[in-house]
Amino acid sequence: MNNLLAYAGFFAFVNLMTSSYETFSRDGHKLDVLTDGSNDGLRIVVSRSGAELVSLERRDAMGKWTGFLFRDGDVSKAATGWNNHATVMGYYLHRIKNERTLYRGHEIRGGTHSFLRHKIFAAPKVDTLDGGLMIYRLDPAQIAEDEYPYKVAFTITYSLNRGVLKVTFHFENQEPELSTHVSFGLHPGFAATSMESAEVLMPAGKYVRHFAPDNFLSGETEEIDFAGGPMPFKKSELEGSFLLELKKVDLPLFTFLDKESGRDVMLNFSGAPYVTIWSSGQAFICVEPCWGLPDHQEQRPFEKKEGIQEIEPLGKLTRSFTIAPGFR
Repeated sequence: MNNLLAYAGFFAFVNLMTSSYETFSRDGHKLDVLTDGSNDGLRIVVSRSGAELVSLERRDAMGKWTGFLFRDGDVSKAATGWNNHATVMGYYLHRIKNERTLYRGHEIRGGTHSFLRHKIFAAPKVDTLDGGLMIYRLDPAQIAEDEYPYKVAFTITYSLNRGVLKVTFHFENQEPELSTHVSFGLHPGFAATSMESAEVLMPAGKYVRHFAPDNFLSGETEEIDFAGGPMPFKKSELEGSFLLELKKVDLPLFTFLDKESGRDVMLNFSGAPYVTIWSSGQAFICVEPCWGLPDHQEQRPFEKKEGIQEIEPLGKLTRSFTIAPGFR
């Protein structure tokens, strides 16, 4: 009898921890849903269009699912303003000057945040053990030469574990003799009741602000020694973007807080060299980990872009960060 009770208890534990996966279509998007089965778990929805996270939800104290992203779960076209939720950025991010650049003599053409946002990804590889994960992959054969001229495969993994979402970028350089270069990041917009209610808390440390009037680097920088707390920038100026290098930030934990609803999001950017803070003025603020910066006003060759990451021949590059939504 005791063995039977132990057996039943074991399977109750497994059922509690096992996540679930489903897929459906809405408003022209194929959507994948992963739900963490733990008591303090999360539910995410990812669109195969751009492998974009379009919903991040957590149960509140009453057991109700609550969303944390701007327009959370709404994939219809916005009537005005920002149309996205958490754009995946790569193989470059932000902007290239005049939507063209040269990479070792090869021309790259593309718009804001590169081409990943316009790619339709295949069904993800899914694992529902523990919190669960979904892996989206793009192979070099799916990338046009004027989008990116070298053979570099890309995967992005969304994994859930006890109330924390981990996002992992992985690049595989398939070139046997050439190093390759990539910039990348995520562009999540966190929902607020209003801009007055929204707050971004920054950790203590030394930052370098890179100025980018008209979205391109001017070369002007400013060092900021910050004691920690609410960001030292006016929310009314966020539309111009604050591009911050984490020069010496020992514990890079950023927090987005919506004071009226009590929703907060802790972001661990350990290993990310830059963070961008931006808003269009609508009721959200983007807090974005970035591995790279936009072009300079006086454009440099692609491989010499500020902050660009280099991958050795046949090498791999993996970087990640975490998002932990909660309530105060």
